[in-house]
Amino acid sequence: MKRKDFLTLVPALGAAGSLERAEAPGPVIIPPYLKPGDKIAITSPAGYISTEDIQPARQVMESWGYQVRMGNTIGKRDYSFGGTDEERLKDLQLLLDDHTVKAIMCARGGYGVNRILDQLNFARFIRQPKWVVGFSDITALHLHLLKNSNVASIHSKMCNSFPRDWASADPIVKETIQSVKNALDGSELSYRALPDQNNRTGSAEGTLTGGNLSIILSMMGTKSEIMTDGKILFLEEVGEYMYSLDRMLMSLKRAGKLNKLKGLIIGGFNKIKTDDPGEEFGRDLAEVVFSKVSEFNYPVCFGFPVGHQKDNFALRTGMKHKLVVRKDGVELSGSVH
Repeated sequence: MKRKDFLTLVPALGAAGSLERAEAPGPVIIPPYLKPGDKIAITSPAGYISTEDIQPARQVMESWGYQVRMGNTIGKRDYSFGGTDEERLKDLQLLLDDHTVKAIMCARGGYGVNRILDQLNFARFIRQPKWVVGFSDITALHLHLLKNSNVASIHSKMCNSFPRDWASADPIVKETIQSVKNALDGSELSYRALPDQNNRTGSAEGTLTGGNLSIILSMMGTKSEIMTDGKILFLEEVGEYMYSLDRMLMSLKRAGKLNKLKGLIIGGFNKIKTDDPGEEFGRDLAEVVFSKVSEFNYPVCFGFPVGHQKDNFALRTGMKHKLVVRKDGVELSGSVH
């Protein structure tokens, strides 16, 4: 290759790389909020769930005035998955394309979304968007929708978190389930969190993005990679060692994902595994987080009610939010438009 041809090619390659990593252009697409009589479909794009275990969620959503359609993967099983990759792909694609479905409730998390993500076609979905609902492994779907289609979605509890006996359910569980309805019907969402001695005070406004930390890390370098510049990032995790959390957050930092945030929300980091004797990591969560963000000045809060826990409230990802962290507590409020 001639030198002048190479010099011409270098900027072109750089532009292509930038374009590949860029988000879909234009303002966020907000799916229509639900009205009584609208249809919610339930599917299992990740882990297995039985038809019986779906019933509490179905009954509650029907009591909200919605029609509920059972996807073809409910009750199907391929070891830990909710059916084979082909079955899960076909079911989710069918529901994405069906204009009569106004929201897709993922039945549960587990693992499996990234095995089908690249085979999904979102062309019809973008023309007639609908709310996609879920968390944990469904983080992969939220990130993909926002980066490639600029479509807002709902990070919230799923069918396996609905109580079997509503009357005797914990009040906080009822409240979080109600927040799913509020997110779907266009109600304003505003949450408060208790003060934490580790919080860094301040206020910020920006698009909300985030989810499960390990899933976010697994999307790095793919076309579903999280984009964080100018955004409020929320993170949650469960069942990891502290050193593993440090490693994942260090990877986010090295990738530049913590550099230009507007704010950082640390949700539930639960069931942290005990270090092996003689292999103690010797740092707590706050130390791990601030070792990555101490050089920045955006607000940071801990203990926000989102994650693998009872107080896991619904959040509309991809939409504008305001975060206020004060000495006496935290408030996160989102727009509906």
